[in-house]
Amino acid sequence: MGRRAIGRPWTALLSLTPLWAIVVLVYFGTTFWTAQISLTDSHLLPTGHFIGLGQYGRLFATQTWQISIQNLLILLILVVGGCLVLGFLLAAALDRAVRFENSFRTIFLYPYALSFVVTGLVWQWLMNPDLGIQATFHQLGLTWFVFDWTMHRETAIYAVALAGIWQGSGLVMVLMLAGLRGIDQDIWRAARIEGIPVHRIYRSIVLPQLTPTIATAVTILAMGVIKTFDLVIALTNGGPGTSTVVPAKFIMDNLFGRQNLALATAGAMVMLLTVLAVVVPLAYAQNVRAARQRNAL
Repeated sequence: MGRRAIGRPWTALLSLTPLWAIVVLVYFGTTFWTAQISLTDSHLLPTGHFIGLGQYGRLFATQTWQISIQNLLILLILVVGGCLVLGFLLAAALDRAVRFENSFRTIFLYPYALSFVVTGLVWQWLMNPDLGIQATFHQLGLTWFVFDWTMHRETAIYAVALAGIWQGSGLVMVLMLAGLRGIDQDIWRAARIEGIPVHRIYRSIVLPQLTPTIATAVTILAMGVIKTFDLVIALTNGGPGTSTVVPAKFIMDNLFGRQNLALATAGAMVMLLTVLAVVVPLAYAQNVRAARQRNAL
């Protein structure tokens, strides 16, 4: 029995060898290859002509890339913030033991089950001034109503953000609702006995206990926003002009449309570093918090 117990970990490690080989070769290998190409002057095909960080300097000097970064920041603020607020409000409402909770939960979560392409097409139709919500209001005689955000450079990026909030709020609602259901009910009873207002209960008691849930939601939403591509393509295709171009679309345009392989891979490496800059601090903070909780116990 002792020999079998000792041999089992080695058997498990051997069975995972193909998986580790795939991870090393596919993920780390392609990442290293991408970084290597970004340091060359490759265009249609990879070349070995090393030029250092020249492509990165050219990347950040490109106006379209600058616009894409600005749009990304706008989407990060609006989509992440909007989803957190709306998702929390929906979760707090459902946590009050409302009737038909399962039906409401399904309805609110349904948009998240849709692909970004479907979401983009739906909102493209809704914001079409000739077919969508604006046309309906105009037929009712309310000609003052305007809802054609995708048609104007100043408002198109907010149309993308609205579609993202519509799709992502349901996920945040589910996460928040699970967190709310995990809070001890004795806390609520004690707060009611003390006569503490509801808003103070949420602000001082509930939200601090939901910090891990909020961090998880922020991580998922931020990663989704950073790699946004399908939603923009289906909703605005980066237009009007370049008003809604995002880094992922810039990379794909240079990779396939302009055959500028090195510039596209440089953009891809910048996006990878951006994702790591979001994920690593949040993961570290969660590990520190979990370690403190274990030490406290």
